[in-house]
Amino acid sequence: MGRVYNFSAGPAVLPEEVLREAAAEMLDYKGTGMSVMEMSHRSKAYEGIITDAEKDLRELMQIPDNYKVLFLQGGASLQFAMIPMNLMKNRKAAYIITGQWAKKAYQEAALYGEAVAVASSADKTFSYIPDCSDLPIPEDADYVYICENNTIYGTKFWNLPDTKGKTLVADVSSCFLSEPVDVTKYGVIYGGVQKNIGPAGVVICIIREDLITEDVLPGTPTMMRYKIHADNGSMYNTPPAYGIYICGKVFRWLKKQGGLEAIKEHNEKKAKILYDFLDGSGLFKGTVAKKDRSLMNVPFVTGNEELDAKFVKEAKAAGFENLKGHRTVGGMRASIYNAMPIEGVEKLVAFMKEFETHNS
Repeated sequence: MGRVYNFSAGPAVLPEEVLREAAAEMLDYKGTGMSVMEMSHRSKAYEGIITDAEKDLRELMQIPDNYKVLFLQGGASLQFAMIPMNLMKNRKAAYIITGQWAKKAYQEAALYGEAVAVASSADKTFSYIPDCSDLPIPEDADYVYICENNTIYGTKFWNLPDTKGKTLVADVSSCFLSEPVDVTKYGVIYGGVQKNIGPAGVVICIIREDLITEDVLPGTPTMMRYKIHADNGSMYNTPPAYGIYICGKVFRWLKKQGGLEAIKEHNEKKAKILYDFLDGSGLFKGTVAKKDRSLMNVPFVTGNEELDAKFVKEAKAAGFENLKGHRTVGGMRASIYNAMPIEGVEKLVAFMKEFETHNS
Protein backbone atom coordinates (compact mmCIF):
# COMPACT_ATOMS: atom_id res chain seq x y z
CA MET A 1 0.00 0.00 0.00
CA GLY A 2 1.24 3.49 -0.87
CA ARG A 3 0.91 6.58 1.29
CA VAL A 4 -2.63 7.50 2.25
CA TYR A 5 -4.09 11.00 2.36
CA ASN A 6 -3.88 11.62 6.09
CA PHE A 7 -6.41 14.20 7.32
CA SER A 8 -5.56 13.64 10.99
CA ALA A 9 -5.73 16.63 13.35
CA GLY A 10 -2.42 15.64 14.96
CA PRO A 11 -0.04 13.90 14.95
CA ALA A 12 -0.48 14.78 11.33
CA VAL A 13 0.91 14.61 7.82
CA LEU A 14 4.54 15.69 7.33
CA PRO A 15 6.19 16.66 4.04
CA GLU A 16 7.28 13.50 2.23
CA GLU A 17 10.57 15.14 1.29
CA VAL A 18 11.36 15.64 4.99
CA LEU A 19 10.55 12.02 5.84
CA ARG A 20 12.75 10.76 3.00
CA GLU A 21 15.64 12.95 4.13
CA ALA A 22 15.29 11.74 7.71
CA ALA A 23 15.16 8.14 6.46
CA ALA A 24 18.37 8.63 4.47
CA GLU A 25 20.10 10.01 7.58
CA MET A 26 18.62 7.50 10.03
CA LEU A 27 21.75 5.36 10.48
CA ASP A 28 24.42 7.95 9.81
CA TYR A 29 23.80 11.67 10.27
CA LYS A 30 26.28 13.58 8.10
CA GLY A 31 29.20 11.24 8.65
CA THR A 32 28.86 11.04 12.45
CA GLY A 33 28.33 7.27 12.15
CA MET A 34 25.19 7.47 14.29
CA SER A 35 21.55 8.47 14.19
CA VAL A 36 20.36 11.79 15.60
CA MET A 37 18.32 9.59 17.97
CA GLU A 38 21.56 8.30 19.45
CA MET A 39 23.73 11.37 19.68
CA SER A 40 24.47 13.41 22.78
CA HIS A 41 22.50 16.64 22.92
CA ARG A 42 25.77 18.22 24.06
CA SER A 43 27.64 17.15 20.93
CA LYS A 44 28.90 19.52 18.27
CA ALA A 45 26.65 17.88 15.66
CA TYR A 46 23.52 18.34 17.75
CA GLU A 47 24.42 21.88 18.70
CA GLY A 48 24.42 22.63 14.96
CA ILE A 49 20.97 21.05 14.56
CA ILE A 50 19.24 23.05 17.31
CA THR A 51 21.05 26.31 16.45
CA ASP A 52 20.09 26.06 12.77
CA ALA A 53 16.49 25.15 13.67
CA GLU A 54 16.13 28.27 15.80
CA LYS A 55 17.82 30.45 13.17
CA ASP A 56 15.48 29.20 10.41
CA LEU A 57 12.39 29.64 12.59
CA ARG A 58 13.43 33.19 13.49
CA GLU A 59 13.86 33.94 9.80
CA LEU A 60 10.52 32.38 8.79
CA MET A 61 8.52 34.25 11.44
CA GLN A 62 10.73 37.35 11.52
CA ILE A 63 11.04 36.96 15.28
CA PRO A 64 12.47 40.13 16.88
CA ASP A 65 15.67 39.91 18.93
CA ASN A 66 13.87 40.66 22.19
CA TYR A 67 11.96 37.37 21.99
CA LYS A 68 13.37 34.02 23.09
CA VAL A 69 12.62 30.81 21.21
CA LEU A 70 12.29 27.85 23.56
CA PHE A 71 12.00 24.20 22.54
CA LEU A 72 10.10 22.57 25.41
CA GLN A 73 8.27 19.35 26.29
CA GLY A 74 4.94 18.47 27.87
CA GLY A 75 2.62 19.48 25.07
CA ALA A 76 0.45 22.60 24.96
CA SER A 77 -1.29 21.11 28.01
CA LEU A 78 1.75 21.77 30.22
CA GLN A 79 1.81 25.38 29.01
CA PHE A 80 -1.72 25.75 30.42
CA ALA A 81 -0.04 25.65 33.86
CA MET A 82 3.35 27.12 32.97
CA ILE A 83 1.81 30.36 31.68
CA PRO A 84 0.00 31.29 34.92
CA MET A 85 2.93 30.05 37.03
CA ASN A 86 5.27 32.44 35.23
CA LEU A 87 3.01 35.34 34.26
CA MET A 88 0.26 35.64 36.88
CA LYS A 89 1.90 38.32 39.05
CA ASN A 90 -1.47 39.79 40.15
CA ARG A 91 -3.06 36.35 40.22
CA LYS A 92 -5.59 37.41 37.60
CA ALA A 93 -5.92 36.70 33.88
CA ALA A 94 -8.57 37.04 31.15
CA TYR A 95 -9.50 34.05 29.00
CA ILE A 96 -11.49 33.98 25.75
CA ILE A 97 -13.14 30.58 25.50
CA THR A 98 -13.57 29.45 21.91
CA GLY A 99 -13.21 25.70 22.30
CA GLN A 100 -12.07 22.77 24.36
CA TRP A 101 -8.40 23.74 24.59
CA ALA A 102 -9.07 27.34 25.63
CA LYS A 103 -11.49 25.97 28.21
CA LYS A 104 -8.87 23.57 29.57
CA ALA A 105 -6.31 26.36 29.74
CA TYR A 106 -8.84 28.50 31.63
CA GLN A 107 -9.61 25.70 34.09
CA GLU A 108 -5.90 25.14 34.70
CA ALA A 109 -5.25 28.85 35.28
CA ALA A 110 -8.02 28.86 37.90
CA LEU A 111 -5.78 26.62 40.03
CA TYR A 112 -3.26 29.48 40.34
CA GLY A 113 -5.36 32.62 40.51
CA GLU A 114 -8.53 34.23 39.24
CA ALA A 115 -9.24 33.20 35.66
CA VAL A 116 -11.89 35.50 34.18
CA ALA A 117 -13.85 34.31 31.14
CA VAL A 118 -14.29 37.59 29.24
CA ALA A 119 -15.93 36.04 26.16
CA SER A 120 -17.12 32.64 25.04
CA SER A 121 -18.75 30.96 22.04
CA ALA A 122 -19.97 27.94 24.02
CA ASP A 123 -23.60 28.99 23.38
CA LYS A 124 -23.34 27.79 19.76
CA THR A 125 -21.00 24.81 20.27
CA PHE A 126 -17.97 27.02 19.57
CA SER A 127 -18.96 27.43 15.91
CA TYR A 128 -17.90 31.09 15.77
CA ILE A 129 -15.41 33.56 17.27
CA PRO A 130 -17.02 36.10 19.63
CA ASP A 131 -16.65 39.85 19.04
CA CYS A 132 -13.47 40.79 20.88
CA SER A 133 -13.34 44.51 20.06
CA ASP A 134 -14.47 45.71 23.49
CA LEU A 135 -14.05 43.09 26.19
CA PRO A 136 -14.51 43.56 29.95
CA ILE A 137 -10.82 42.95 30.66
CA PRO A 138 -10.00 43.51 34.36
CA GLU A 139 -7.66 46.44 35.02
CA ASP A 140 -5.28 44.22 36.97
CA ALA A 141 -5.27 41.25 34.57
CA ASP A 142 -1.75 39.98 33.89
CA TYR A 143 -2.56 38.79 30.37
CA VAL A 144 -5.31 37.92 27.89
CA TYR A 145 -5.32 34.33 26.62
CA ILE A 146 -6.63 32.91 23.34
CA CYS A 147 -6.45 29.68 21.41
CA GLU A 148 -6.00 31.22 17.96
CA ASN A 149 -7.10 28.29 15.82
CA ASN A 150 -9.56 25.80 17.28
CA THR A 151 -8.63 22.37 15.97
CA ILE A 152 -11.81 20.61 17.08
CA TYR A 153 -14.31 23.25 15.99
CA GLY A 154 -12.54 24.67 12.92
CA THR A 155 -12.60 28.35 13.90
CA LYS A 156 -9.81 30.93 13.66
CA PHE A 157 -9.24 34.40 15.09
CA TRP A 158 -8.75 36.45 11.90
CA ASN A 159 -8.61 39.59 14.05
CA LEU A 160 -6.74 39.48 17.32
CA PRO A 161 -8.70 40.70 20.36
CA ASP A 162 -8.27 44.23 21.67
CA THR A 163 -6.42 43.38 24.89
CA LYS A 164 -6.60 46.99 26.16
CA GLY A 165 -2.86 47.10 26.58
CA LYS A 166 -2.54 43.75 28.34
CA THR A 167 -0.10 41.06 27.20
CA LEU A 168 -1.59 38.67 24.62
CA VAL A 169 -0.83 34.98 25.10
CA ALA A 170 -1.80 32.69 22.20
CA ASP A 171 -1.86 28.94 21.70
CA VAL A 172 -1.25 28.55 17.96
CA SER A 173 -0.76 24.76 17.93
CA SER A 174 -2.96 24.12 14.90
CA CYS A 175 -2.12 27.18 12.78
CA PHE A 176 1.61 27.42 13.56
CA LEU A 177 3.57 28.51 10.46
CA SER A 178 0.48 28.40 8.23
CA GLU A 179 0.67 32.15 7.47
CA PRO A 180 2.81 35.22 8.21
CA VAL A 181 2.49 36.49 11.77
CA ASP A 182 3.41 39.72 13.55
CA VAL A 183 5.14 38.32 16.62
CA THR A 184 5.28 41.78 18.27
CA LYS A 185 1.51 41.63 18.85
CA TYR A 186 2.01 38.79 21.33
CA GLY A 187 3.77 38.43 24.66
CA VAL A 188 3.79 34.66 24.31
CA ILE A 189 3.00 32.66 21.17
CA TYR A 190 3.33 28.91 21.56
CA GLY A 191 2.22 25.60 20.16
CA GLY A 192 2.67 21.87 20.11
CA VAL A 193 4.38 20.96 16.84
CA GLN A 194 2.52 17.71 16.11
CA LYS A 195 -0.05 19.32 13.85
CA ASN A 196 1.85 21.42 11.38
CA ILE A 197 5.57 21.15 12.08
CA GLY A 198 6.90 17.87 13.44
CA PRO A 199 6.42 14.75 15.53
CA ALA A 200 4.65 14.89 18.90
CA GLY A 201 6.82 15.71 21.87
CA VAL A 202 7.98 19.27 21.17
CA VAL A 203 6.38 22.56 22.12
CA ILE A 204 7.80 25.77 20.71
CA CYS A 205 7.35 28.79 22.93
CA ILE A 206 8.22 32.26 21.62
CA ILE A 207 8.26 34.66 24.55
CA ARG A 208 9.12 38.32 25.00
CA GLU A 209 12.19 38.71 27.20
CA ASP A 210 10.61 41.09 29.73
CA LEU A 211 8.13 38.33 30.63
CA ILE A 212 10.94 35.94 31.55
CA THR A 213 11.76 36.67 35.18
CA GLU A 214 12.76 35.01 38.46
CA ASP A 215 9.45 36.26 39.86
CA VAL A 216 7.26 33.18 39.50
CA LEU A 217 4.48 31.80 41.67
CA PRO A 218 5.70 30.08 44.86
CA GLY A 219 6.09 26.35 44.34
CA THR A 220 6.74 26.60 40.58
CA PRO A 221 8.93 23.60 39.72
CA THR A 222 12.38 24.38 38.30
CA MET A 223 11.43 22.65 35.03
CA MET A 224 8.44 24.96 34.65
CA ARG A 225 10.29 28.25 34.82
CA TYR A 226 10.78 29.96 31.48
CA LYS A 227 13.95 31.59 32.80
CA ILE A 228 15.65 28.24 33.40
CA HIS A 229 15.04 27.15 29.80
CA ALA A 230 15.91 30.56 28.34
CA ASP A 231 19.18 30.79 30.30
CA ASN A 232 20.15 27.29 29.19
CA GLY A 233 19.26 27.61 25.50
CA SER A 234 16.52 24.94 25.77
CA MET A 235 19.21 22.54 27.07
CA TYR A 236 18.58 22.60 30.82
CA ASN A 237 17.74 18.93 30.54
CA THR A 238 17.84 16.58 27.56
CA PRO A 239 15.58 18.19 24.96
CA PRO A 240 13.29 16.19 22.63
CA ALA A 241 16.30 15.97 20.34
CA TYR A 242 14.95 13.96 17.42
CA GLY A 243 11.70 15.93 17.30
CA ILE A 244 13.60 19.22 17.11
CA TYR A 245 15.73 17.79 14.29
CA ILE A 246 12.58 17.01 12.25
CA CYS A 247 11.15 20.47 13.02
CA GLY A 248 14.38 21.97 11.67
CA LYS A 249 13.91 20.06 8.42
CA VAL A 250 10.31 21.31 8.15
CA PHE A 251 11.50 24.91 8.66
CA ARG A 252 13.93 24.45 5.77
CA TRP A 253 11.19 22.87 3.65
CA LEU A 254 8.96 25.90 4.35
CA LYS A 255 11.74 28.28 3.32
CA LYS A 256 12.07 26.30 0.08
CA GLN A 257 8.31 26.68 -0.55
CA GLY A 258 8.81 30.46 -0.45
CA GLY A 259 8.20 31.10 3.26
CA LEU A 260 4.99 31.93 5.09
CA GLU A 261 3.49 34.26 2.47
CA ALA A 262 3.67 31.49 -0.12
CA ILE A 263 2.38 28.81 2.23
CA LYS A 264 -0.60 30.97 3.21
CA GLU A 265 -1.55 31.36 -0.47
CA HIS A 266 -1.25 27.59 -0.91
CA ASN A 267 -3.40 26.98 2.20
CA GLU A 268 -6.09 29.44 1.05
CA LYS A 269 -6.27 27.74 -2.33
CA LYS A 270 -6.58 24.32 -0.70
CA ALA A 271 -9.23 25.37 1.82
CA LYS A 272 -11.25 27.17 -0.90
CA ILE A 273 -11.63 23.92 -2.87
CA LEU A 274 -13.19 22.21 0.15
CA TYR A 275 -15.29 25.15 1.42
CA ASP A 276 -16.63 25.92 -2.07
CA PHE A 277 -17.76 22.33 -2.39
CA LEU A 278 -19.41 22.35 1.07
CA ASP A 279 -21.21 25.62 0.31
CA GLY A 280 -22.69 24.17 -2.87
CA SER A 281 -23.41 20.65 -1.63
CA GLY A 282 -26.92 19.37 -1.00
CA LEU A 283 -25.70 16.69 1.41
CA PHE A 284 -22.64 17.98 3.25
CA LYS A 285 -22.42 21.25 5.10
CA GLY A 286 -19.74 23.10 7.03
CA THR A 287 -20.44 23.86 10.70
CA VAL A 288 -18.57 27.15 11.15
CA ALA A 289 -19.63 30.80 10.66
CA LYS A 290 -18.09 31.74 7.29
CA LYS A 291 -16.08 34.70 8.55
CA ASP A 292 -14.42 32.57 11.25
CA ARG A 293 -13.43 29.54 9.17
CA SER A 294 -10.03 27.98 9.76
CA LEU A 295 -7.71 27.22 6.84
CA MET A 296 -6.34 24.23 8.75
CA ASN A 297 -9.30 22.31 10.20
CA VAL A 298 -12.57 21.91 8.29
CA PRO A 299 -15.47 20.25 10.17
CA PHE A 300 -18.56 19.18 8.23
CA VAL A 301 -21.66 17.01 8.65
CA THR A 302 -24.41 15.36 6.59
CA GLY A 303 -26.97 15.93 9.35
CA ASN A 304 -27.41 12.19 9.76
CA GLU A 305 -25.15 10.27 12.14
CA GLU A 306 -25.48 6.94 10.34
CA LEU A 307 -24.60 8.58 7.04
CA ASP A 308 -21.62 10.31 8.67
CA ALA A 309 -20.35 6.94 9.90
CA LYS A 310 -20.88 5.39 6.47
CA PHE A 311 -18.95 8.23 4.86
CA VAL A 312 -15.99 7.89 7.25
CA LYS A 313 -15.86 4.13 6.66
CA GLU A 314 -16.03 4.35 2.86
CA ALA A 315 -13.54 7.24 2.80
CA LYS A 316 -11.06 5.16 4.79
CA ALA A 317 -11.45 2.27 2.37
CA ALA A 318 -10.70 4.72 -0.46
CA GLY A 319 -7.43 5.89 1.17
CA PHE A 320 -8.64 8.99 3.05
CA GLU A 321 -7.60 8.51 6.68
CA ASN A 322 -8.73 10.13 9.94
CA LEU A 323 -11.81 12.00 8.72
CA LYS A 324 -13.90 11.21 11.78
CA GLY A 325 -14.79 14.36 13.74
CA HIS A 326 -13.64 14.84 17.33
CA ARG A 327 -15.61 12.70 19.77
CA THR A 328 -17.13 15.83 21.36
CA VAL A 329 -18.74 17.07 18.13
CA GLY A 330 -19.15 14.05 15.85
CA GLY A 331 -19.47 14.45 12.10
CA MET A 332 -16.32 14.72 10.01
CA ARG A 333 -13.23 16.90 10.05
CA ALA A 334 -10.54 17.29 7.43
CA SER A 335 -7.31 18.75 8.76
CA ILE A 336 -5.45 20.18 5.79
CA TYR A 337 -2.15 21.35 7.24
CA ASN A 338 0.81 22.75 5.28
CA ALA A 339 2.05 19.31 4.23
CA MET A 340 -1.31 18.13 2.84
CA PRO A 341 -0.86 18.30 -0.95
CA ILE A 342 -3.52 20.10 -2.99
CA GLU A 343 -4.39 16.87 -4.84
CA GLY A 344 -5.32 15.31 -1.48
CA VAL A 345 -8.08 17.90 -1.12
CA GLU A 346 -9.11 17.65 -4.78
CA LYS A 347 -9.41 13.86 -4.52
CA LEU A 348 -11.36 14.14 -1.26
CA VAL A 349 -13.85 16.52 -2.89
CA ALA A 350 -14.20 14.18 -5.89
CA PHE A 351 -14.92 11.33 -3.47
CA MET A 352 -17.48 13.45 -1.58
CA LYS A 353 -19.26 14.32 -4.84
CA GLU A 354 -19.52 10.66 -5.71
CA PHE A 355 -20.75 9.78 -2.21
CA GLU A 356 -23.39 12.49 -2.46
CA THR A 357 -24.65 11.12 -5.79
CA HIS A 358 -25.09 7.65 -4.31
CA ASN A 359 -26.56 8.74 -0.99
CA SER A 360 -29.05 11.49 -1.65
